[in-house]
Amino acid sequence: MSKIKIFALGGLNEDGKNMYVVSVNDDIFVFDAGLKYPRDRMLGIDYIIPSFDYLKKNLKKIKGIFISHGHESNMGALSDILVELPDIPIYASKFTSEIIKMQLKEDNIVKYHLIEIDPHVRINFGENSIYPISVSHSIPDSFCYVLNTKDGAIVYTGDFIFDPGMTGHYHMDIGKLAYVGKQGVLCLLSESLYANKRGYTSPNHRVNHFIREQLNTYPDRIIMSVLPAHIFRLQEIFDEVTSTNRKIVIMGKSLQDLINMCLLKGYLKIHPNKIGDLSNLNDKGVIVLISDGKEKPYNNIEKILRGNDKYIKLCPTDTIFITEPMYLGIEKRMVWIMDEIAKLNINVISLSSKNHLLEHPSREDLMLMINLMNPKYYFPIKGEYKEQYKNAEIATKCGIKKENILLKQNGDVITINNQELQNNLEHVEVDEILIDGKSSDDIGELVLKDREMLAENGIVIISATLDKTTKEIITGPQVVTRGFIYVKDNMDIVKESEIISREVINNTKREGMAVDYNLIKQEIREKLGKYFYRETECKPIIITVIQEI
Repeated sequence: MSKIKIFALGGLNEDGKNMYVVSVNDDIFVFDAGLKYPRDRMLGIDYIIPSFDYLKKNLKKIKGIFISHGHESNMGALSDILVELPDIPIYASKFTSEIIKMQLKEDNIVKYHLIEIDPHVRINFGENSIYPISVSHSIPDSFCYVLNTKDGAIVYTGDFIFDPGMTGHYHMDIGKLAYVGKQGVLCLLSESLYANKRGYTSPNHRVNHFIREQLNTYPDRIIMSVLPAHIFRLQEIFDEVTSTNRKIVIMGKSLQDLINMCLLKGYLKIHPNKIGDLSNLNDKGVIVLISDGKEKPYNNIEKILRGNDKYIKLCPTDTIFITEPMYLGIEKRMVWIMDEIAKLNINVISLSSKNHLLEHPSREDLMLMINLMNPKYYFPIKGEYKEQYKNAEIATKCGIKKENILLKQNGDVITINNQELQNNLEHVEVDEILIDGKSSDDIGELVLKDREMLAENGIVIISATLDKTTKEIITGPQVVTRGFIYVKDNMDIVKESEIISREVINNTKREGMAVDYNLIKQEIREKLGKYFYRETECKPIIITVIQEI
């Protein structure tokens, strides 16, 4: 019999940063390694990944990281992990492997161990094995992973929906899922993002009819903003454009590279004469594809609106079509973009987040998966805690005992010994790594606090020059401010700051003794800080620069 531990390094009570760990005796299996993008006051942070200290400490036990599909929320942390752990095996489907290679190349990662695997082919790891099953999602070759142990299967669904109309690279093998359920599932890990939405996601994820309607309604140029990772949506656009006399112009190197790869490998299909170039950019009826991204939503649209795009200049007859429904965290941004477009008197179309869904399982999808798997234990994952809770309610309605439904936070360990749940309070240390730019170093909370202070209160720099021999002030103190006060209207504050700084320097000097510059800086920060707050109720960052000549 086996001792099994299951926990998340990321992905619980949040959207993104998915990384789930299953330990079977001395073997460790990691499912997904994603990132998430910052919101609110995460100033200057480009993305966030889960801390992988646990992987470093247990590297010899790890059999591999198994990537479910090629979305950043599920594979975006790989580049940062591989910088420190280049030999860790990465398992992924053919298409997902292509996406990973493109990402690693962009991030200049040259050393990695990527293993391409096929669906429905067992991978043996001693007494345990991994069995990947094809599922339907917005990106080709998405996998559900079945970890077979002596005590039963641990099933990680990844992202999925049930839609018999999605065939080829999007096909879900329901028969194999049902077979796994008949063999006995010990624990099912299933996503929660749409657990509060009634019915099935399908057919609300399909928008080909809506695209066709817009093509028929607006005969002039249409600028379409697309999420590059949603290949299924790109194919819907291609299918509808094929039945018209329009051409498609693809803007941006990364989007062009992705589409070219998909066309070459057969993941996208369109007749070559339907793809235009920059010479067709201003043709009547042309479809212009620009990329959108979760890192900087609608950034390319904003660039066009401000007239900063090198090639695209808006015309009154243009239509802007946002081809993805609004998702959590970008509501304010989308409203602002729509407002800016309206000010230019340009027609804009967007998808309703109520009527048009992304390819995530709604309540009936989740219930069907539970019925197919018939698990003993159910672990709601991926989503805010309220969504995990809704997912748990769905499991209860499907007949799973409440004590067998595992609502957890990141780091909380589920221990199953000889098929029985152990009521312990074990917790693995988890954390977030905040990434700024291409640096793989964690930025940390103190840096964010400084950035927040700079954004809200600005900065004040006090500089002075002393005579090296006499220690008398030669020049200064001078006061320079940025983002704190408008100097011309607040000269009295500037002059008083100079007086306070000069008094601190003079009072800190001791005849015949070396000047304690650290004490001077500390005193100036303390006294000016109190003065500024008293006068303005602001707390700017104060930097003191003292030099000798």
